[in-house]
Amino acid sequence: MTQVQARPERVESVPERPGAGHRWGAFVAAHWRLTLAVWALLLAACAVSVPALEHRLRAPDFSVDAAESAEARKIIARHFPAIGAEQDVIVFDSRDRRTDTADYQAVVASMLTEIRGIAGVSEVIGPFDGMPAKLVSDDKRTAIAIVGIKGAADKRSALAEDLARRAAQRGSDGIWVGVSGHTPMENDQVRIGVEDTTKAELIGMPVALLLLILSMGALVAASVPVGVALAGIAGAYGLIYLLSTLMHFDTLVLAVATMIGTGVGIDYSMFLVSRFREELAQSAIGDIRARTGHAVAVTMETTGRNILASGLIVMISLGALFVVRVPIFRAIAGGVAAAVTAALLVSLTLLPAVLAGLGPRINSGALPRKFLPPDASGAASGGIWARWAELVMRRPWLFATAALALLLISAAPLAGAKFGLDAGVAALKDQPSGRAAQVIEQKFASGLLAPVQVVATGPVEGALTAAQAEKFTAFTTKLQGDKRISAVIPETSDSGRRVATVILKVAFDAPEATDLVKSLRADAKSVSADGGPTLRVGGETAEYVDFSREIGIKSPWVFGLVLASSFVFLVIVFRSILLPVEAIVMNLIAIAAAMGITVAVFQWGLGESLLDFQSRGFVQVFLPTVVFAVLFGLSMDYEVFLIGRIKEIFDIEGDNKRAVAAGLAHTARPITTAAAIMVVVFGSFVTAHMLEDKQIGFALAVAVAIDAIIVRLMLVPALMQIFGRWNWWYPRFKRPKTVAVNVRESLTV
Repeated sequence: MTQVQARPERVESVPERPGAGHRWGAFVAAHWRLTLAVWALLLAACAVSVPALEHRLRAPDFSVDAAESAEARKIIARHFPAIGAEQDVIVFDSRDRRTDTADYQAVVASMLTEIRGIAGVSEVIGPFDGMPAKLVSDDKRTAIAIVGIKGAADKRSALAEDLARRAAQRGSDGIWVGVSGHTPMENDQVRIGVEDTTKAELIGMPVALLLLILSMGALVAASVPVGVALAGIAGAYGLIYLLSTLMHFDTLVLAVATMIGTGVGIDYSMFLVSRFREELAQSAIGDIRARTGHAVAVTMETTGRNILASGLIVMISLGALFVVRVPIFRAIAGGVAAAVTAALLVSLTLLPAVLAGLGPRINSGALPRKFLPPDASGAASGGIWARWAELVMRRPWLFATAALALLLISAAPLAGAKFGLDAGVAALKDQPSGRAAQVIEQKFASGLLAPVQVVATGPVEGALTAAQAEKFTAFTTKLQGDKRISAVIPETSDSGRRVATVILKVAFDAPEATDLVKSLRADAKSVSADGGPTLRVGGETAEYVDFSREIGIKSPWVFGLVLASSFVFLVIVFRSILLPVEAIVMNLIAIAAAMGITVAVFQWGLGESLLDFQSRGFVQVFLPTVVFAVLFGLSMDYEVFLIGRIKEIFDIEGDNKRAVAAGLAHTARPITTAAAIMVVVFGSFVTAHMLEDKQIGFALAVAVAIDAIIVRLMLVPALMQIFGRWNWWYPRFKRPKTVAVNVRESLTV
């Protein structure tokens, strides 16, 4: 039986010259006051930028660069200025007032007269203007008006806010007035997204602090990672604010960046604090300042190096998202990379300065002895984790088979996964735009909120010939007979181009709507043949179709780039061929298991009542790609910390079994604590109103739990025991020249 014990001192081989991490740690420790002062100024600047960042946030942008829907939008903007960049809806609703009364019509006329004079409003069509589409409800209690607005996204956002304010002021005498549409709903989504992120942080942070206190056994030691993580989030917001001058950021990005930044920030800091406390406790240096500086230097050289490697892997994985020609993917990659960068910066600069300033006071506020975890002061942990390591390594085939079977069963629902795109209308039910949308869905055609637009042009986007115009008229006449369509409103520009606004009977984000757009495009191709007009199908539903298609085409590239770059990076870090292969295969299976559980919950609806949502019968189409890129990087964190520690021991002793057992025994507690914190931080986002935030938070939380418990504590030791010394095979592997120094044997991360 392999015995995992801690001996106070031994002769360990280390590189002859101190590494860059050691030198950096010593430098920061010597200048910790200056470092803290610089960070105080930086964090103050970041705090000032937060309100400005929130003002720049918008709802997720699902448009695709150079797609058919994007081309249609550009043509409409150039040749149909009256339609505007988008069309919103003003809703007049009453329980007891009829639309055919003079006072009701006076309220409508007054509101429409007022908004016609607003700069940025391109067109207003009232409910009594004789439009082909029905704008008065059958019960004569509700009327709607169509408002075209123009300008860039930020100008439309301000204009929609103005319209909503005016509508709220007009609502009186039993007639409620509200505004809905793309930008009005986007504005409300931004407010909800910011509130959800704040609420999730208020839930996650206190629980994370409690877990840290129980794990580390001291109030100060537990508080430092939380404080550093908060500084990292502030830094991330500052970086995102700077990046927002170059790219679009939305509330989804803010939520994902916050949850990732908080999770990795606490984890990185906890690993560093744990290693520092151990080095401080084991050092034989008498002078406190010298001992503290040495502990900081060794911590940066060992755990700091692993943290840097982990952060780089996360950013390499995120970089693959840039191959998808969709703004939201670029925003997620940039936002999360900013969060991880900020976490690395504060962990490798601010934290060592804090540790240098605290010194032995890091252990202040110790819990009563009966509540202390094993070796909470920083000494090596054995006990249950040592016995667990021995158990797994005695029966590696049994544990490996059981773990793989459990993961494959969990991944099974992924085979029947359905993907779509939920626009988040249900999350706005308590907002003015959401209430207006509900009224429209109940009494009118749901597609009024975001109609499909079919644009017809001649050669090189020119004017239509008479024959082409005739073909387009026949096409639109045929559409009017489609039972899925409520109304078709044709319009001709002064330059001879034509557009047909197609109002669907179903919601614009419903699967039936996307199916209709696909069939429209198929019919449009036949119309365009043999010298017919060039037809382009646009509108928000068409953007969703293009978005889904782009993801389907580019996801294999994302997966391939992430796998290839991670393999190369891990080969360099571990100096092994087999270990990176094991890590990649295990991560793929674990992510598939997490996505399978996510499908069972959100597509099958198993968690509707518990998580407070209504299943749409699908999961968000972007979820697998985003979760894969983010999780593959995050799961490598624990791989680097665990295998890095095992390799550290193997390089000294050359005994694979001893190295695996000792490495697992010494890293299991901090890894499980870090995973528990990640699960809490990510899981807190299931309280969000927006469905994509719920799904991403849930998927990340489940995946981290699977990775830490099943993969790191079962599969890794079992497979490393099975493969033995083959784990460390590497072509022409050479050890660095070493000298002997007196250090203790047992290290914690």
